[in-house]
Amino acid sequence: MTDPLDRIAAALERLAPAPMPAPDFGAEAFVWHTQPDRLDPVQHVSRVDLSLLVGVNRSRDTLLENTRHFAAGLPANNALLWGARGMGKSSLVKAVHAQVRSEGYDLKIVELSREDLPSVQRLLAHLRAAPHRFLLFCDDLSFSHDDQHYKSLKAVLDGGIEGRPANEILYSTSNRRHLMPRDMIENERSTAINPGEAVEEKVSLSDRFGLWLGFHPCSQDEYLEMIRGYCAAHGVNVPDERLHAEAVEWQATRGGRSGRVAWQFFCDLAAREGVRIRL
Repeated sequence: MTDPLDRIAAALERLAPAPMPAPDFGAEAFVWHTQPDRLDPVQHVSRVDLSLLVGVNRSRDTLLENTRHFAAGLPANNALLWGARGMGKSSLVKAVHAQVRSEGYDLKIVELSREDLPSVQRLLAHLRAAPHRFLLFCDDLSFSHDDQHYKSLKAVLDGGIEGRPANEILYSTSNRRHLMPRDMIENERSTAINPGEAVEEKVSLSDRFGLWLGFHPCSQDEYLEMIRGYCAAHGVNVPDERLHAEAVEWQATRGGRSGRVAWQFFCDLAAREGVRIRL
């Protein structure tokens, strides 16, 4: 008869996930998944050319220079790209990565979802041992008042007792500068015994990013410039008077202007013109 301890040990082995094998870092981009842990290679990254990102020149130049420094083994800062929706925060991260790689640097990008932040220490252990440099990308990052995931993020930003891996940097995007809603910040301050310390830990999380890059709503001229840039890049030729009129009407129906609205209008225009978009 099998010993009960042996049966228990066998059951625990079945429940415990097998250790993740050493990753193959042959691709340039990866997505981190858990259950089980794995780095899935991305064969084709969805991105736009850096030259097509209009109205974000200062943020573009700052992020590009910071990324070059990191790729070259020089000191560099984690970056938080925050601000208006649809203004190219995520697109800029991916475009900068592509630009730096085109300059001959061995830089990989790893996308990490907010929900998988508790597993980040396991991810860092694999990256720390690899002979490459990694840009960790966490898109649309934010936290609610009872969300504990932000504690895991500190492992990426500060590194704990081991320190942050020298071959890793984190770029995150968020609609909120302090990564949590203002009403929740004020609510915790008003109900806490010590208001000054109530949300300091969470609010100070954004302070751990060395770069804060703000993105603001675009002007109509910038909006039209984006569309003209897309048309030139993809070979869509329409009279400028018609382009102007239809683009303004489109943004009026959407209730605002942004890079995302410009791209959505361009996709509609290209389809009506019978032009396939090369992504």
